[in-house]
Amino acid sequence: MSEATPAPLSLPHRLWRLLPAGPRRRVLVGVTAALAPRPDRTIPPAGAGLLVVGEFSRASGLGEGARLMLHALETLGVASWRLDIAASMWPGAAPDLALSQASPAAPPPGAALLLHANPPILPWVLLRQPRRMLRGRRVIGFWNWELETVPPSWHVGASLVHEAWVSSRFTAGAIEKLMPGRVRVVPYPLAIAPPAPSARDRASFGLPAEAVIVLVSFNLASSFVRKNPLAALAAFRAAFGDRADRLLLLKVGNPGSAPEDFRTLAAAASSSPNIRLFTEVLSGPDNHALTCAADIVLSLHRSEGFGLVPAEAMLLGKPVVATGWSATLEFMDQTSAALVGCRLIPARDPRGVFEAPGAVWAEPDIAEAAAHLARLAEDPAARAALGARAKAFVRARLGAGALEAALSAIGLDR
Repeated sequence: MSEATPAPLSLPHRLWRLLPAGPRRRVLVGVTAALAPRPDRTIPPAGAGLLVVGEFSRASGLGEGARLMLHALETLGVASWRLDIAASMWPGAAPDLALSQASPAAPPPGAALLLHANPPILPWVLLRQPRRMLRGRRVIGFWNWELETVPPSWHVGASLVHEAWVSSRFTAGAIEKLMPGRVRVVPYPLAIAPPAPSARDRASFGLPAEAVIVLVSFNLASSFVRKNPLAALAAFRAAFGDRADRLLLLKVGNPGSAPEDFRTLAAAASSSPNIRLFTEVLSGPDNHALTCAADIVLSLHRSEGFGLVPAEAMLLGKPVVATGWSATLEFMDQTSAALVGCRLIPARDPRGVFEAPGAVWAEPDIAEAAAHLARLAEDPAARAALGARAKAFVRARLGAGALEAALSAIGLDR
């Protein structure tokens, strides 16, 4: 199917894009923050339920967070509604059909807002909604961040919400500096509605039946440098070279969001016949089936605010090799995952997103990661045992307790 020709940009838009990304971002945040509506000074209760606001029809981390939260609320029997803001955040972008849903009924007055939009973009989101939407509602930001401190562009968020929910203690440490006493840790309760894979198998994905498959899955819109796929390539090559019975599968989401980074990754992988790129947009069940088709899941991230890919892989009973730093350590340890040692270095993001004064992130040990991969690849029993421990460990830590406590705190006792 041919793609539609993008509409030509207006002259002001073309001039806007000539500005460097950093100043452009600061101007946008400053102007929208000054114009955005503020919530009621007196915090209303949330007895009518929750309106979950997020990029429901977009394959992004924030979009997946909103989908997970809505699913968890529905599983717990909490009155909840969905507002998809993907179109307002990304004008002209076609929705991902695999993620689109029918429009829900309108929420009643008094339903709290749970906004899955980080502070720099939150003013824009609020400006695109009817100004009456905030009236009489408790306003909660559900924010994701991957460093121990936040950049100045996040400071506006404190005045736009009554409180913030975050998915890890790691992220809470950064946000608490902006909003002392108004931050609650609410990890995604994956264990109450575990991943449900479709029936697709290796053959349906074009994967070899006999090879040991190492899966690296990440969204390119979430920062190429932070997700660190080049380290995964280096560790895989150090462990296996060009062995035909070992395959590295790089599942790359949103490759078009950063074409230069994707070209860099493709070039790095092109010299190895046992490394493949996979860019197909999958439904949730098919995505979980792809994870099930792998033997090992590898995440040599520099930092995670939660770590959805390793968490879901562990729930599916897969052995995970991961950098031993940041929020992933809140649902894995040395007994339940193959943790890779690291050293901390200054956080440097060429896109300028994941940077903040004094911020650091991890440089994982490639040789140690390669040793984990080689050991697990040669020992099916060790893989099965580690996967079983992983499943039990993450189920015990990602249950409904934190979400139920948060709902009770805002007046939504069930």
